[in-house]
Amino acid sequence: MKNNKTIQELLNFSIINMDKPTGPTSFGVDSIVKNMLNAKKISHAGTLDPAVSGVLPLMINRACRLSDYFMHRNKTYVGIMRVHREIDKKELEKEISNFIGKIMQLPPVKSRVKREIREREIFSFKILEIEGKDVLFETEVQAGTYIRKLISDLGEKIGGAHMLELRRTKAGIFSEENIVNLYDFEKAVESWKNGDEKLLRKILIPADEAIKKVLPIVHVEEKLIKQLLTGKPLMKSDIKLGKEEKFAVFSEEKFIGVYRKVNEEEIIARAEFVFN
Repeated sequence: MKNNKTIQELLNFSIINMDKPTGPTSFGVDSIVKNMLNAKKISHAGTLDPAVSGVLPLMINRACRLSDYFMHRNKTYVGIMRVHREIDKKELEKEISNFIGKIMQLPPVKSRVKREIREREIFSFKILEIEGKDVLFETEVQAGTYIRKLISDLGEKIGGAHMLELRRTKAGIFSEENIVNLYDFEKAVESWKNGDEKLLRKILIPADEAIKKVLPIVHVEEKLIKQLLTGKPLMKSDIKLGKEEKFAVFSEEKFIGVYRKVNEEEIIARAEFVFN
């Protein structure tokens, strides 16, 4: 539980749901937070372009090892696109419907991934408001989908369109509901350094609590803790597994690590991460 942890324990293994402003890169925000906290390492789950704002989960210190479990999850965005000609809402909605479902997308030239066509899924893509040639939209997409490219590809079907503004409102389990901006974060850190940790505590999300929301949980007996923390794999005699391929292991409230199922005679799971 969060209240049972010291502030140093939280700073060693927690997550911040940061509201990235427009301007800095995601790596720039990492650097700002790292310097403020004097942390050894900060990493983010899902990069945002400098011009894009919104939900940017930041992993602190040992929580960086868990980034992959939070990163590859659906993202939701709200944005404004400008169409290059006046278009009827029904016509636009009809063209948008062709982009819902599985699509093939070529990442833009300025991207951090290999530039090759790949399949991505668009779960929803809806118009919220139209004012002249400016269209407010919301879309939920598979991780790794480029929204700017999505709008550009739509534009090819309707006589042109480009993105004016974009904000990420959800990234996996993280949303705008419990987000913190850099200004409030700085105030919380300043208060902590002056002896009052209350504001910073509210911001820090224990990584062991967050992992429960993205992976199945398996409980083990207390007598196994010491061996598991030194790297012992899970045996058939330790637990009974269901269909879980990857799962988080706890003993009561103590987080042990993340494991993957294997089929090695008596060994049924090996650790991908151990919190020792």
